[in-house]
Amino acid sequence: MAYTIDLSGRFALVTGGTRGIGLAAARRLGEAGARVVITGRDEAAGAAALRDFAAAGISASFQRLDVTSEDDITRVIGTIAADTGIDILVNSAGVAAHCNTEDTDPAHWDYLMNTNLRGTYQCCREALRHMAARGQGGSIVNIGSISGIVSNVPQNQAVYNASKAAVHMLTKSLASEFANRRIRVNAIAPGYIRTEMTQGGLDNPEWSKIWLDMTPMRRPGEADEVAQATLFLASDAASYITGEVLTIDGGYTTR
Repeated sequence: MAYTIDLSGRFALVTGGTRGIGLAAARRLGEAGARVVITGRDEAAGAAALRDFAAAGISASFQRLDVTSEDDITRVIGTIAADTGIDILVNSAGVAAHCNTEDTDPAHWDYLMNTNLRGTYQCCREALRHMAARGQGGSIVNIGSISGIVSNVPQNQAVYNASKAAVHMLTKSLASEFANRRIRVNAIAPGYIRTEMTQGGLDNPEWSKIWLDMTPMRRPGEADEVAQATLFLASDAASYITGEVLTIDGGYTTR
């Protein structure tokens, strides 16, 4: 018998939901019946996503959010929590940048850490405050990376790797802290997924060959393959799963 995930009556917030993995995750959540709020900094991309969702019969709205702004996070999550409540949070907002360590300056460090780690933490914190006070449980899925598990080659990206490793540990720590309040916190560690963020590397013959030679499945993943796992972790189908970092990488980290 097939298992169908039904999120009817649930309210989901997806940061970085206007493109890539976040957009695909928002679509999957909406298709399962959740009412979805997507956030991002690009209002035109948000409007385009909403048009696509409307054509597919998905109930969604857009809020402009810069996850490096604590005021933005407090305002947006507070407004959504007051209006509809938040049952599901997907933290997909993130940035990547390559830089040799000897060339790294404080601005590079802050750019990556403020977006990938601090932004994720603050979104979790605000959502958890609401979920805990409401007393109805909830589910958070953070998008980490295989770069938080292994050191990628050939690109040098020590700061990015550190930011994603921290997201994984943050996930486990929050899962432990909030489990007794029926709030689950999990992460996904994608490998090389075909998105706007990775397309430059995939278009580079040298880099692409190295990446795919190290991936046993010999292909990049698709955003929807991560989105389907996000849907599972967000749903009651994963009701006894918390603190997990699920690797979706075509086998990259097995080597």
